[in-house]
Amino acid sequence: MGAFKMRGASNAILSLSDEERNKGVVTHSSGNFAQALSLAAKKVGIPAYIVMPKNAPEVKKNAVRTYQGQIIECDSTPIARENMAEVVRKEKGATFIHPSNDDQVIYGQGTAAMELLEDYPDLDYLFTPVGGGGLIAGTALAANYFSEHCKVIGGEPENADDAYRSLLSGNIEHNETADTIADGLRTFLGNRNFPIIKKYVERIITVSEKEIIEAMKLIWERMKIVIEPSSAVAFAALLKQKDDFKNKKVGIIISGGNVDVNNLPF
Repeated sequence: MGAFKMRGASNAILSLSDEERNKGVVTHSSGNFAQALSLAAKKVGIPAYIVMPKNAPEVKKNAVRTYQGQIIECDSTPIARENMAEVVRKEKGATFIHPSNDDQVIYGQGTAAMELLEDYPDLDYLFTPVGGGGLIAGTALAANYFSEHCKVIGGEPENADDAYRSLLSGNIEHNETADTIADGLRTFLGNRNFPIIKKYVERIITVSEKEIIEAMKLIWERMKIVIEPSSAVAFAALLKQKDDFKNKKVGIIISGGNVDVNNLPF
């Protein structure tokens, strides 16, 4: 389904009991986890109820429908998403699976870094985008357990820098607004993934909207890989402070390519 979130969604669903699976699953997501949970649920033949903000990219809504996810729209605020998901959970008896603040989701997301470290065990640094915190938490666990010295660096939009501020303050911070092209990173950290991030992540580098777009364009042009803005954030962070990583072996998690090709930012 075009993003790393298939890993976490699959692991979470496969960890449910038969009784839980039969009642289906519910989540809230702006797009990528919505697609992931829909497809994972389809693969095992159970219903998936997907709460999506009204302003979520239409390309992602269409994909959810293709994967037979049942969309319930809500206002585009974190509280509205959570409240609607709770309503659906009670009505359907479905199991709620958080897109990023769930142990099984975190473990599933970490398999991307684990596989990369299996191929390149001598990495010095591993870069990943930061949104809800599931990917960077899983990546940090993988680096800790499957590498002797690899350090994890997060990339985050300046316009949604809650994780950067959280790491500085030691507490989960929130954004009043999150006006960034990286729509997959408009969420915030949770109580399951933040302790992992605080313990194992080296630092978080924030990048501007212009830097995100330039990094995205460079990967499209040079590597011929379709990536979305949220995925470009990790590469943008490396480019911004590239002198700090000169002569080091660096890996980057390319997290997703679900972009509206009729509405590219370059």
